Parts: sequence; structure tokens; C-alpha cells
Amino acid sequence: MYPASVSGPQRCAGSYLLKILGANNAIGISGIIALIAAFFIFRPKPVYAVKDCTRLTDNVGVTGILPQVLAALGAVFTAAGVGDVIAAGVNAVIPQGNLFAATAVYCIAMALFTMIMGNGFAAFSVITVGIGIPFLVAQGADPVVVGALGLTAGYCGTLMTPMAANFNILPAALLETKNKYTVILSQLPMALFMLAVHIVLMYFLAFK
Repeated sequence: MYPASVSGPQRCAGSYLLKILGANNAIGISGIIALIAAFFIFRPKPVYAVKDCTRLTDNVGVTGILPQVLAALGAVFTAAGVGDVIAAGVNAVIPQGNLFAATAVYCIAMALFTMIMGNGFAAFSVITVGIGIPFLVAQGADPVVVGALGLTAGYCGTLMTPMAANFNILPAALLETKNKYTVILSQLPMALFMLAVHIVLMYFLAFK
């Protein structure tokens, strides 16, 4: 991780900084750096930063905190055993030994649950526990392929739901479009196509 020229104390300091500066702090720091860079490039009056921040926050509204709330909800669903309930229901639908059907159900369930939750990471934990592990990985599927393509299959659902407000409703609000679902309608055909591509890719790559 560190070059040979970096001494022991410096490595300890670097490790400490990495430990206290997690991903959330990195987002805040990057925002501050971007603001400083914008001041250097465009040289606006400092008051503009406050005014525009207030304007954007007013336009976004409560949807600004929706991703965090939905991610927390996904953790609650997983702890409550929703994945086990889904597994019991899927077990009655998927024909025994039909790997393609299991793959299709997993990818479609990831997209649908992401549409409900509005967050692919929240859906991933629930659907992978309920479908991905018992019906794919347990049948010999490569867990790396299942995990990678399963998560991006969920992103196909992100493109089709107003629950993903930060991706779909927020841009429409900022652009002040007449129809707040314009972004979703534009993405819908490609999202469905990519979901079908995910099913085919997972089937051929995970079970090769």
C-alpha cells in the first residue's frame, strides 16, 4: 500500500487517517475541494455559494434524504427475515433444477425489489439471501458473477422507479420538466433491454 520510502511513523499516520476518514467523510471532503476549485475557476461572489445551495436544497426537498432512509430500510428487511420469506415463495415457483428460470427470477426480483426500495444495495442483501445463494450459488453458480451481475441487474430497476428520487425525480425537478417522470420514461426501454442482457450473461457466465 505504501512506497518503500515511507517511514513507519508516516505509515501509522496514514493508516489512522484512512481509519477515521470513511466513505461518508470522503464525500464531504470532495465537496469542499470542488467548491474551492469552483471559486478559483469561476471567481464568483462567496454569497452565491450560499444562495445556490439553498435554491438546490429547496428544489430537491425531502427526496434528498431518501437514499439513506431506503438503505436503512433494506437492513431492517434483511434482519427481519424477509429473504427467508422470499426464498419460501420462490421455491414453489421455480422448477427443480431449472437454472435458467432461477437466474431469470433472481435478476427480475433484484430489479423489482430495487424499484420498491429505490436502492440497489438495499435490495441486494434481501434478494441475494433469499434467491441468489440458495437457488444459484448452492447449485454451483460462481458467486462472483452472481454478485456482480445481480447488483447491476438491480440498477436496471433503479432506472425505472420514482423511488430512486436522487436519480430520476431530482433531475426532472432541477430541469423543471413538465412531466416529473420524463427521465424514467426515457430510460425505460434501455433498462428492460439491459435486464434481459443480465439474465443471459449471468446464465452463461455463472454456470460455465
